[in-house]
Amino acid sequence: MKRSILLLTILVMVALKLSAQDEKDFKKENLFTGGSISLAFYNNTFLVGGSPVFGYSIARWIDAGIVGNYNYTSYRDVNTFDDKLRQYVYGGGVFTKIYPLRFLFAQAQFEHNFIRQKYILPGGGPSSTITDDANSFLIGGGYTTGRQGQGGSPFFYLAILFDVSGNINSPYTDAYGRTIPIIRGGIQVPLFQGHKDKYEDERGNGNKRPRSYNRY
Repeated sequence: MKRSILLLTILVMVALKLSAQDEKDFKKENLFTGGSISLAFYNNTFLVGGSPVFGYSIARWIDAGIVGNYNYTSYRDVNTFDDKLRQYVYGGGVFTKIYPLRFLFAQAQFEHNFIRQKYILPGGGPSSTITDDANSFLIGGGYTTGRQGQGGSPFFYLAILFDVSGNINSPYTDAYGRTIPIIRGGIQVPLFQGHKDKYEDERGNGNKRPRSYNRY
């Protein structure tokens, strides 16, 4: 886990260094919010969750921010005594997204979550509850409907993420500690709309004089 945190820190520091030449001042148009819904089904394990986000577009090709997290997981072991597990997870963390293309991105996300597990024995026997906490380091990538630089229009995205922390207590593992692929779909919305002509320039349609000026 220490290696995962170090890797995320290095990625963010490198991104900040590379983007410093493009953006030297804070701009409110670069702030964004949004959220996503997570779904996973693997090896008798079902997960559903929601994650609100708040962030800043550091450069045209990179976003970073903070994320909240709430997951519900259910597991049923049909191979033994039909034990059932209900897991409730809440927490948060930080993330960064890199956009090599407008419609593709890579993502790294570190989370620290608090976990409440309820074991239900077969036949209506007494249940037991356990509380714990665990770190996760998610990496993956996905597709967007089109990110138009910093402060552009809202867009939707779809991603697949894997927990590479190796932590068997992570909420993104099944009952045997194996990583579950997480599908996330969401939306990203600028808090302040940027100047339209600026984003037309990014699409190669800017720098045009108003029609009323094209007179002799």
